Amino acid sequence: MNAKTGTLYLVPAPLDFGCDTQAPLQDALPAATLQTAARLTHWVCENAKSTRAYLKRIDALHPLAASLQQQQITELPREVHKKGDHGDKGSAPFDARPLLAAALNGHDIGLVSEAGMPAVADPGSSVVRAAHDLGIPVVPLVGPVSLLLALAASGLNGQNFAFVGYLPQDGQERTQRIKELESIALRTGQTQLFIETPYRNPALWQALVQTLQPHTRLALASGLTLPEARIHSQLVRQWRQQPAPPDNRTPVVFALGR
Repeated sequence: MNAKTGTLYLVPAPLDFGCDTQAPLQDALPAATLQTAARLTHWVCENAKSTRAYLKRIDALHPLAASLQQQQITELPREVHKKGDHGDKGSAPFDARPLLAAALNGHDIGLVSEAGMPAVADPGSSVVRAAHDLGIPVVPLVGPVSLLLALAASGLNGQNFAFVGYLPQDGQERTQRIKELESIALRTGQTQLFIETPYRNPALWQALVQTLQPHTRLALASGLTLPEARIHSQLVRQWRQQPAPPDNRTPVVFALGR
């Protein structure tokens, strides 16, 4: 390994992206994470605008090593957002090695997503994979991960679980997928985790309550780490008696199991 090779830092972002209110940054992220982020000047991200907004919040607590105008920020290509890092929609896996040229020249690089941990339920794993292939050290920093926070608070099986991303938008396909996930959960005890964007939350919620069996446990979590966080876990038959549809202003993590 080149002695001058930089390090790729996986920098978590607060979970309040797109929310009406923002919690104090120091309430969700430890000082060591923010201090490390403040000294970085090279970034790979989902969106440059939101990354600059995040860096501005960090700067208020820990002065940045370079001004916002001097930060070297590179966005992941749009194809990665649409088709994924690993070619799971028929495309070839994305080669992110060119994005890490600065690290090969001795600069530390931060990988950041819109919210939470990059490369977990967000793009970025191709960058991490490329770093390993190039011999660039990878260091994940401590911060919030919505999936694990929701799982821990659900009362469902945290020893055996799967994250399955987004469910289909088509009503018939979505219903079929819900039945498939419930079958796996009830048969194996494996908790099934999935997420949805705010404007599709009500439709998914209605499909879940109507489709799942009465004795299946269904949990939802939204606004995690924020003052208005909502975390509820009940049997489907209880949800039907006291419906509580999720907030359509924030993303929601759903979990089902036994």
